[in-house]
Amino acid sequence: MYAIIATGGKQYKVSEGDVICVEKLNVEEGGDVTFDSVLAVSGDKLLVGGEVASATVTGKVLEQGRGRKVIVYKYKPKSGYHKKNGHRQAYTKVQIDKINA
Repeated sequence: MYAIIATGGKQYKVSEGDVICVEKLNVEEGGDVTFDSVLAVSGDKLLVGGEVASATVTGKVLEQGRGRKVIVYKYKPKSGYHKKNGHRQAYTKVQIDKINA
């Protein structure tokens, strides 16, 4: 059984026991999180649209962290313009416990 959930502007295909990294959520480590925006659930048959309006996916927050550094370098030739910037995206690591369909 799997479900497709939407969080942080992205969609994830999850099953029970999966560990996923999603955009940062405001939940402390060890806390529980519930994903209400379930797009599809597949058990013995695939349910989509209004059939999964009441479906939820629950999980447990394992850690809050930041990803690897991405370097942004801007350069324009012949003008002496250089600009270097770095970015580390915050994430939340979640273990999926239950799919409630």
